[in-house]
Amino acid sequence: MARYLVGVDFRSGVDETPMDEWTPEEVTAHLAYYGALNAELVASGELVETVVLTGPDLAKVVRSDGSAPVVTDGPFAEFKEWLAGYQIVDVESEARALEIAARVSAVPGRGGRPTQQPIQVRRIMDDSPSDAAEMAAFLDTAKGAR
Repeated sequence: MARYLVGVDFRSGVDETPMDEWTPEEVTAHLAYYGALNAELVASGELVETVVLTGPDLAKVVRSDGSAPVVTDGPFAEFKEWLAGYQIVDVESEARALEIAARVSAVPGRGGRPTQQPIQVRRIMDDSPSDAAEMAAFLDTAKGAR
């Protein structure tokens, strides 16, 4: 089994209409879809965690040289590049993680149409690198080397 982060971008997919302009029925259908998918993943034993994050407008950036930290409201990447939330799934293969991500991307939006939101899929490393050799191997993995 391997754990993957399935990350939902703030980008809204094919329909750029902000959710605060959706009808209550559209929002309810959107949330119900996530609820049903999460219940299915809990039943299969694949869902480890699901988290919804506040928007980037409430985020802070912290920088420190080891002394007093400097906390700012930015600069940030473009709003559309921020993570809206994520699920952590424990699955048999990357293919299964991609299948789950495709279902997340198909969450209904306005008019019940799939949003086609971009979904990031990233393997969660089992162990953090602890020396230079392990860091080199990690960096090779991060670059896509197998």
